[in-house]
Amino acid sequence: MNKFIRSVRLDEDACRGCINCIKHCPTQAIRVHNGKAHITDKFCIDCGRCIRYCPHHAKIPDYDSLNVINNFKYTVALPAPSLYAQYNNLTNVDIVLNALLKLGFDDVFEVSAAAELVSEASRAYIEAHEEEAPFISTACPSIVRLVRVKFPSLIPKLLPFKPPVEVAAEIARKRAMEKTGLASEDIGIIFISPCPSKVSYVKAPLGIKKSQIDNVVAIKEVYPLLLPHMTHDENSLTPLSASGRIGIGWGNSGGEAAGIITDSYLAADGIVNVLRVLEGLEDEKIHGLKFIELNACNGGCVGGVLTVENAYVAESKTKRILRYLPVTQSHLDSYPDVRVKWDSLVEYEPVFRLGSTFKESLHMMKTVEELTKRFPGLDCGSCGAPTCQALAEDIVRGEATVNDCTYVLRDYINRLSDEIELLANAVNENGQSDESLKTLQENIGRLSVELEELFHSTF
Repeated sequence: MNKFIRSVRLDEDACRGCINCIKHCPTQAIRVHNGKAHITDKFCIDCGRCIRYCPHHAKIPDYDSLNVINNFKYTVALPAPSLYAQYNNLTNVDIVLNALLKLGFDDVFEVSAAAELVSEASRAYIEAHEEEAPFISTACPSIVRLVRVKFPSLIPKLLPFKPPVEVAAEIARKRAMEKTGLASEDIGIIFISPCPSKVSYVKAPLGIKKSQIDNVVAIKEVYPLLLPHMTHDENSLTPLSASGRIGIGWGNSGGEAAGIITDSYLAADGIVNVLRVLEGLEDEKIHGLKFIELNACNGGCVGGVLTVENAYVAESKTKRILRYLPVTQSHLDSYPDVRVKWDSLVEYEPVFRLGSTFKESLHMMKTVEELTKRFPGLDCGSCGAPTCQALAEDIVRGEATVNDCTYVLRDYINRLSDEIELLANAVNENGQSDESLKTLQENIGRLSVELEELFHSTF
């Protein structure tokens, strides 16, 4: 299995070769060459920032069509808590759950219900391993991928639990098999996701061998289809919801931490803020915490790129929904067979290491430093790499050349022109005729123009 599957693809026809994406990518996974962007799979953590910031909509999230429900004899919808926050004036989540059944699903199981189980297990685990705290949330696949490739010293701090969506999928599949008598392959577990990161998780999960989720559809695709099926006549609704404030609150930044029920926590959202927190933890500048909740998207899952509502408006809507709910409705003792812990620990993937050995990497880093000093240090992105150091690393890897830097290339062109002119003067001093000199100077001028045109057409 490919460990570096990503869920963002490039529409080459839409890509203009601008450098917005390379400037916003937190792991420097994107390069622009020959007028088109290219994503390096092993560097990408599927945070979705390139989708959000591409002005030409050339970055496209990968997810399944809702038509996948026709591929199974029985389908179960797994709505993310952030789905509820997309609708105006929603007072009862059963309105959405009943609409999913009318849309064509045979059953529903809330991810928020599984979130309450994970919260309960997390509280017990943190209490039992308090001396090892702080623990980092593993609900967001992008965060786990980020730690796996950039912060190896923090891997032991990862809370070794499956994300709620995986726990929900396992419960939903077992329940559907018992209810229908169908084989597992005849049952489709469909997650309604706020972000493309979950698509990559399903194809290449971390901490487990295989996900129980069959397909992932986008909230923004399901949202308009549910509207005609939603009714506010609560007397006609079938009670389906099995989650309270803790579970549904996971959709907002800080919601998972609230489920831990401790004041000793930190909650950060947005990948830039997440990086600051992880760097602080790595440098041992953050102390006295039991739990650290990190979300790649601004505002939490409600800020995912597959949602339709503004993240902060959605956050407010979630709080309105929570107002009259019980604290929790799902407990581990109701699901005695559920396994919330990982099957295996996440391992460090040294994708950013330059060499195959420490000695080789040290030598290559010295070369990178020397190359970086040759560049202007502007981090302009004109070379197609986000920074001068990134270009130097690409050169050491054999993926770029020094002349990819526009300033180095310009200096090279000027130096070449000067050398040709010196050669012409030397020829003249050796007795060349004026006519021969004129021809040579014309050739020099023509060559200089061609070099300048090459420079401008390339950059």
